[in-house]
Amino acid sequence: MTQFSVWAPAASSVELVAGGARRAMRHGGGPGWWRVDVPALGHGDDYAFSVDGGQALPDPRSAWQPGGPDEPSRVYDHDRFEWTDQAWRGRALPGGVVYELHIGTFTDAGTFDAAADRLGHLVDLGVTHVEVMPVAAFPGRHGWGYDGVCLWAAHEPYGGPDGLKRFVDAAHAHGLAVILDVVHNHLGPSGNYLPRFGPYFTDRYHTPWGSAVNLDGPGSDEVRAFLRSSALAWLRDFHIDGLRLDAVHELEDRRAVPFLEELSDAVDRLGVALGKPLFLVAESDLNDPRMVTPRENGGLGVHAQWSDDFHHALHALLTGERQGYYVDFGSMGTLAKTLRRVWLHDGGWSTFRERHHGRPLDPSRMPGHRFMGYLQDHDQVGNRAVGERISALLPPGLLAAAAALVLTSPFTPMLFMGEEWGASTPWQYFTDHTDPVLAEAVRRGRRAEFAAHGWDAGQVPDPQSPDTVRDSRLDWSEPYREPHSALLAWYRDLIRLRRTHAELADPDLRAVHLTYDEAAGWMMLHRGAFRTAVNLAEEEATLPVGTGGAEVAAAWDGARVERGLAGTTLTLAPRSAAVVRLTD
Repeated sequence: MTQFSVWAPAASSVELVAGGARRAMRHGGGPGWWRVDVPALGHGDDYAFSVDGGQALPDPRSAWQPGGPDEPSRVYDHDRFEWTDQAWRGRALPGGVVYELHIGTFTDAGTFDAAADRLGHLVDLGVTHVEVMPVAAFPGRHGWGYDGVCLWAAHEPYGGPDGLKRFVDAAHAHGLAVILDVVHNHLGPSGNYLPRFGPYFTDRYHTPWGSAVNLDGPGSDEVRAFLRSSALAWLRDFHIDGLRLDAVHELEDRRAVPFLEELSDAVDRLGVALGKPLFLVAESDLNDPRMVTPRENGGLGVHAQWSDDFHHALHALLTGERQGYYVDFGSMGTLAKTLRRVWLHDGGWSTFRERHHGRPLDPSRMPGHRFMGYLQDHDQVGNRAVGERISALLPPGLLAAAAALVLTSPFTPMLFMGEEWGASTPWQYFTDHTDPVLAEAVRRGRRAEFAAHGWDAGQVPDPQSPDTVRDSRLDWSEPYREPHSALLAWYRDLIRLRRTHAELADPDLRAVHLTYDEAAGWMMLHRGAFRTAVNLAEEEATLPVGTGGAEVAAAWDGARVERGLAGTTLTLAPRSAAVVRLTD
């Protein structure tokens, strides 16, 4: 017997539409809920709901949308999938190395199965956690995933629910945990039928995408339950290990117990029930330590968050870019502050925002592993006009220097797919909107946005063009040839050092020390007995290491240690990096 249910609190009638027939649903299961039992329907059968005799609409909680978000839902029985990961006990985030990837462009095929075939590369690299960009179903075939409209269903062109399960099962077989990016702050502009069912959105607040999700108004109990249950379904039914929460600063919520606190509690409880660590990673622009402070200490209990200030400090220093939100960054001093205190803007003035921003954190109570440190992510590449990676902006030596700082930082390091070999392929903004009016509006809007910054419209890739997606796919021949293979070997060496020497992964922010010479262009990160040294200048640099012995643990473009009467020094080639270990 299959039971169908849907929340439609304002409806006078709701019908189940299946097999060419309409069946009346009855109230049951709580205020606003409608239910019906249909023994004849089961796995693989299509169905939809009609509210007050209107259009047949897909199930808001559907796990399977084979025809996309505009077509009927299909009954999906989670118990039919044969998992092989029974021995998997999860992998906590602290001590890990995260790799962000997009299923549609990670391989030429752009499917879960094709991505699973490349997981061995990540294991060889030393990655421990794979962060998958959103896969909730959206109209069309191609897209970043942030326009998802079916928050319980895996995108069918990628392989649907079974494909996602095969990918997770394969990842666990490789010893890799899986983090899934989910979007709760908005739904896409096309294929969103939730407002036909109930008050999922409110006009009392507005976001960059329009009306806000209703988290604190009338009916918000069920809206919150919808989002919470969706999150738990990915973790429970698809065996996902953690969730990355998109732009949580756009969740408008004035209730005494914020939605994020409620969600973190539910995730912790599910982890206990499943006997493995589950976790949440927030993207937040607030620079507020309460986000990742445990609930028992008055925080929201999110387990980690992205750290854009560290990215901005590193990017601006290496590239010299100072436009937009990079305006306050670019010096070694700002980079040093983010390495020691996570945020540059921790209560001080933010020029870009034209106001004070952030809140200081207490390094004695806040471990660095609660923050992701990265040189690139999908936003910082794809939101550029032509989607160029930092490998198109910097020579290999500076890429190596940046990698050394990220991978020996006190943070949880995160790489963006292809970064490890300095991929030459761009990663551009692409869409596949099926509504031609919307498609043209996105195309014009993208070009107008960058025209305002001096770009010629013809230089900005057409988001709707298949060429834009094709150009954004990784070239898997690159890791096997120079100069890419040398950079890949460097990343592997750094990750191996981090894994085998606890000092290089120590999350204690109080133990982070830096020395640098802004004018000379060198910086040294002190990590226990190790020194990560980078020379950003175009001339050879000699750096003081200490008074005792030292040896080079890893070096880009050569490095030498010399011990003299005045102490021990490290000599670095121009635009290079090395990790040195003190021996006495």
